[in-house]
Amino acid sequence: MTYYHHTVLSDLTFEEAVKTTTEALKKEGFGILSEIDIKATLKKKLNVDFHNYKILGACNPDFAHKALLAEDKIGTMLPCNVILQEKEKGFIEVAAVDPMASMQAVINKDLMGIADDVSEKLKRVIDDIHHNH
Repeated sequence: MTYYHHTVLSDLTFEEAVKTTTEALKKEGFGILSEIDIKATLKKKLNVDFHNYKILGACNPDFAHKALLAEDKIGTMLPCNVILQEKEKGFIEVAAVDPMASMQAVINKDLMGIADDVSEKLKRVIDDIHHNH
């Protein structure tokens, strides 16, 4: 099975996990461009109860710039999404996209090196959450 994400489980509260993930991303040069609260959106739009689930749209400006210079349509795959979900109380899953998986769809050798660098940074984010909490 090919994985398209890096994942870790945490015993932090959901709010603590969002904060910790945001801080770990910042240490690797990522900012959060968007935050989508899936639970709140589904409740508002469909009146459906759903578990805690947030999508953080993370961007490392240096790598985004390099990727855009190498491939002008790559913005369709930006930013890098990181999800946090709590299917069971007290068990938070944090998963970050592996850009190497998505970049395989784009035939551009210059992007593979950039995607590899971003993938390593996102792996470090997940490792940071795992080792420090």
